[in-house]
Amino acid sequence: MTLLRLGALLRERRGNRGIREVAKEIGISPATLTRVEGGRIPDLGTFSKVCVWLKVNPADFLDIPSVESGGVDETHEEGPISAAAVHLRAEQALPAEAATDLAKLIVAAHRELARRTRGRQTDVSSWL
Repeated sequence: MTLLRLGALLRERRGNRGIREVAKEIGISPATLTRVEGGRIPDLGTFSKVCVWLKVNPADFLDIPSVESGGVDETHEEGPISAAAVHLRAEQALPAEAATDLAKLIVAAHRELARRTRGRQTDVSSWL
């Protein structure tokens, strides 16, 4: 499956339901849903929400190794890493291994930010 298939999958799953209704269910704007259904590649946050709504693993779009269950599991480390790697692998000049490594780095940084925010350490400049 390719990333270009995302729009078609959305249209198929939405069926006769309205754009506004489905966009609200996914957690994105109707305009964004229209763009993605039309073939535009969404940003990482939108891509993740769409994959969760479609109940597909983001890794399936670019042949990235996925979690064994085959589903999107936001609590499992590979779910977010796969979502980030999909977007990085869209850049053809970036080797696949580098995309996966960068995705791991981004997810690790995000988790650390969330951990520190929970601990009320929100002055990011002090972390550097």
